[in-house]
Amino acid sequence: MQKVGKGILVLAEQKHGKLHKVTYELLGKAAELSRKCGLPVWCAVAGPEELSVEELVFRGAQTVFFGADKRFDTPDELLLTRFFKQVVRDTEPGICLMGATSFGRSVAPRLAAALGTGLTADCTGLELDEDGRLVQIRPAFSENILAHIKTDTLPQMATVRYKEFPEAARDEGRKGEVVRVELPDPADRLAEVVSELKSQEADISDAEVIVAAGRGVKEAKDLGMIRELAELLGGQVGASRAIVDDGLIGRECQVGYSGSRVKPKLYIACGISGAPQHLAGMRESGYIAAINSDPSAPIFNIADIGICEDLYRAVPELIRKIRAAKDK
Repeated sequence: MQKVGKGILVLAEQKHGKLHKVTYELLGKAAELSRKCGLPVWCAVAGPEELSVEELVFRGAQTVFFGADKRFDTPDELLLTRFFKQVVRDTEPGICLMGATSFGRSVAPRLAAALGTGLTADCTGLELDEDGRLVQIRPAFSENILAHIKTDTLPQMATVRYKEFPEAARDEGRKGEVVRVELPDPADRLAEVVSELKSQEADISDAEVIVAAGRGVKEAKDLGMIRELAELLGGQVGASRAIVDDGLIGRECQVGYSGSRVKPKLYIACGISGAPQHLAGMRESGYIAAINSDPSAPIFNIADIGICEDLYRAVPELIRKIRAAKDK
């Protein structure tokens, strides 16, 4: 298999000095590709001086290109795009990988445009063909087909959804090089973070229990019982796209292909019919319980247990029984 480019570059994401776990997943996939094509695994990251870049080495990066500056404590799409562009120009990787997080979805298209290369977004699989070129696999037509995409230009860029691949194993015995990168001149920055308000957004990606509401919920005030059930189970509230679009709940709670992809131990779907784009975001949950008054709802096809009942009767009863069990 021939080598395409000089390396595999993972574009890391961090905030306030904490690395996003999707970076570890991408390093694991990069190592797998490296074993097939022989290219080295690199990682580029920009953040505050105290950022633990050694962790990236422990996770498999042979070289880490580090832009240390407090300006990156809070992510800045424009400045970070310039930083990544500089690293790519200097290193000439054949493959660039980035997480398909909210931030990654903002940075990756800007970077691809700046580099004059293509970008395949929201990949669920990455392979190499017999010529060493990257095959980027992503669902299309509401998950009905898997598109296999190749990029003619270099670097071959792809974003990958969080929790699509396992994290790279951590090994403190690994050795690697950390290369300091001079940061781009900020004089012409178009935007600057003056202060950051306390975040009100929920991060459901790592939740072990999710109680999700769908169109069966009629009003925003009715989400109170969904939240109560989630709190009783030590979980978080999720939602289908339908009630997000209706304005009943924030988009940060949306589960599905156009929202968050989740893999909790327990997923309770309340009044969710099971549209393909929603199932794409939660079907790999450990245990799925579905509550829906329609016996033909597609959600029952993937549920481990189904309750064919109006959620306005089933959810309060479930809350009552859980409270009673906890009081014993």
